[in-house]
Amino acid sequence: MVEDAAPGGGGEGRPWPAAEPDFWRQVVEQLSTALMVVDPVGRILDANSAAERLLGRATRAIRGKDAHDLLHRDADGGTLLRERCPLLRALAEGAAARGEGDSYMRGDGRLVTISWSASPLTDGGSFKGMAVLFTDITNDRSGRRERAAYTSALEDLNERLTLVAEITDVLGQTLETDEALARLGRLLVPRLADWVAVDLRTGSGQVHRVAVTGPAGRDASLEGRRERLPSREADRSVLVQVLRGGDPVLQNEPDEQNAAETTTAPGPPLAVAHRDFLRTVDATSAITVPLGSYQRITGALTVVRTDPAHPFDAADLAVVSDIGRRVGLVIDNARRFGRQRAVAEAMQHNLLAPLPQPGRLRLAARYQPAPAGSQVGGDWYDAFELKDGTLALVIGDVVGHDLTAAAGMAQLHGILRSLAWDRTGSPGAVVDRLDDSMPAITTVPMATLVLAQVEGHPHTGPWTLRWTNAGHPPPLLLSPGGHAQYLEAGQGIILGAPLDTRVGRPDATHPLPPGSTLLLYTDGLVEVPGSDLGTGLERLRRHALALAHAPLDTLCDHLLARMPPGSTDDVALLALRLPTL
Repeated sequence: MVEDAAPGGGGEGRPWPAAEPDFWRQVVEQLSTALMVVDPVGRILDANSAAERLLGRATRAIRGKDAHDLLHRDADGGTLLRERCPLLRALAEGAAARGEGDSYMRGDGRLVTISWSASPLTDGGSFKGMAVLFTDITNDRSGRRERAAYTSALEDLNERLTLVAEITDVLGQTLETDEALARLGRLLVPRLADWVAVDLRTGSGQVHRVAVTGPAGRDASLEGRRERLPSREADRSVLVQVLRGGDPVLQNEPDEQNAAETTTAPGPPLAVAHRDFLRTVDATSAITVPLGSYQRITGALTVVRTDPAHPFDAADLAVVSDIGRRVGLVIDNARRFGRQRAVAEAMQHNLLAPLPQPGRLRLAARYQPAPAGSQVGGDWYDAFELKDGTLALVIGDVVGHDLTAAAGMAQLHGILRSLAWDRTGSPGAVVDRLDDSMPAITTVPMATLVLAQVEGHPHTGPWTLRWTNAGHPPPLLLSPGGHAQYLEAGQGIILGAPLDTRVGRPDATHPLPPGSTLLLYTDGLVEVPGSDLGTGLERLRRHALALAHAPLDTLCDHLLARMPPGSTDDVALLALRLPTL
């Protein structure tokens, strides 16, 4: 017998109540936690009062019933497959288990969400069933759901803000319209949409579908269509309304809406083309927003989802509208830049005069604008004969990358020709006069150039190169026999920098062997971001040597083609080849 001292100490020991009959039943009945006992196959053997209250069912009514079939439900109250019941799995394994978030059906038909813990019951090593303790966490779960929903909303908002910021940053790195639209498609699909279409207004009153991006990237088969923007009397379709300055539009179930519109009136070709696009990609939800602001709409952006379970909502509409405003600004800037670039390129090409071919001397030249998305610079070349028949060669680069630089190049081009023609003199003296006159009669702040004269009879030679270098990369001379030499003498200060007038610019001379080739070039041919000048000069020397015996035009073309990717500058190249005697 287990004995214990009476409360307060002293006196005879007395029996512990645990030895009294029905003690454990009294403990179970007084438990505030629901308890249910099930046999090895899941039939209810007994339940306490707390379980009756929680389940709204009397013990005598549930005794002998299958606990899973009677109580267990999915979150919507539907029947749950027995294979998915964790309590039945625990019974099959005869092992302790616990769970949270299961739904039990009360006697009044109401669902309660429970947390439970099950322990095996054994007798002499034989498995007799499980004792299951369970509590109602319905209110706790509602709180968790609210917190989860709030957290999800914050994460969704953060994702949308991140997407908008990323689009702004990525598109701001290019001034090329097609590249900007390609980047836009890659950013939106699949993060926000399954399909993206961009329509741009043209100056001729047409609308051009310039980009369509889907799950597999750009879809050329859905691009290229051009239709005239209809009059305001025929602006009932979503796309036409938006292009006309209407509000952004959210369409859920666009097929049904399109069918209704088609029944009443097919609409203009532009509207029909847009409805065909939505039907082709199986759109279940679509948003169409203007590109740009109300005052200047450059086009429309349409984003599409194809999963009916995930339609766009009002928050998506706000995000896409913001994206449309930003993309419209990028496209407008790209168009403006494109027009400026075209003017600058035309100016440069028109100012680069045809090359002379004096005697047996041969000349070739190339001008390559900067890659798309970069600004046009002030690189230029020139070749002309002086009064005495001497051939003058010029390569130069005006500081800057815009129309101002191109205009400055034109000014220097004309002034240098005039100065070289007007007076005989060394290249250094001519460039000194150019430097003196530059602040007064040009807008050029600084520039580099090489002015060279090829002295000698144009047919028979011998030939000598006389030159001065105003801060420019050195000429490269390719001699017969596989030798390449940079002519680094004759270096002087850049044009536009303070110059001591008492010291004239230096001249240098070097013989030009028969069969040799002279290359004058601008820094865009040898300077690439991420690489040093020495590496670029060595690369040019190596490539030029490999092409030394090629025709002059081939040499120029291949040197440009072998430039490494990443260049952001324009390039001017002037080549002279001496005859073989």
